[in-house]
Amino acid sequence: MKYFSSSLDLLGMLIINPRYSILLALLLVASVSDCRRYKIPNWLTFGGSAFALLYSFFIPFSSQFGFGWSLGGFALGLSFMLPLYMLGMMGAGDVKLMAMVGAFLGMTQTIYAVLFVFVSGGLLAFVFALWHQPLLLMARHLKQAMTSMLFSTMGAMRSPVLAAIDESEGQWPYALSITFGTTAYLIAQQMGCV
Repeated sequence: MKYFSSSLDLLGMLIINPRYSILLALLLVASVSDCRRYKIPNWLTFGGSAFALLYSFFIPFSSQFGFGWSLGGFALGLSFMLPLYMLGMMGAGDVKLMAMVGAFLGMTQTIYAVLFVFVSGGLLAFVFALWHQPLLLMARHLKQAMTSMLFSTMGAMRSPVLAAIDESEGQWPYALSITFGTTAYLIAQQMGCV
């Protein structure tokens, strides 16, 4: 009976607070797009961010927190993901998507959501590694590189094997992590766990 009550609470959260319903719908569209084309459209991230900012201006989170709180969440989402983009660990669309999530959630909730996103990202990366076996591919590339370097130093020439090692170890849609992490956070928040 408690499970049924919790499900009704979650459904009530989506009906009462359209901010979350729209956020989850946009995240679903972003995930589908990222899975199909490894690209998150700018119209979705920029449009979603603009909508969230305007929504918080007209319908604030509370009497104290409105547009500025939403803008702060946008900045936090952007700043948490930007270093990962600069290190080449994720695409620009993922950074913009997390900024959009921040605009919908506000400052404090964005911090928690990012933590949930990182945990779900780690779990999904592990599943992806098991499914696509990029660890084996990396080990094979390492062996080829070592062999090539050995022969290169002995013969003072570059081996053609190194050119073949530029093959990608695997790419996966990080929008899934953002979607799963944000959804898990909203559920945990609704159930009083966070």
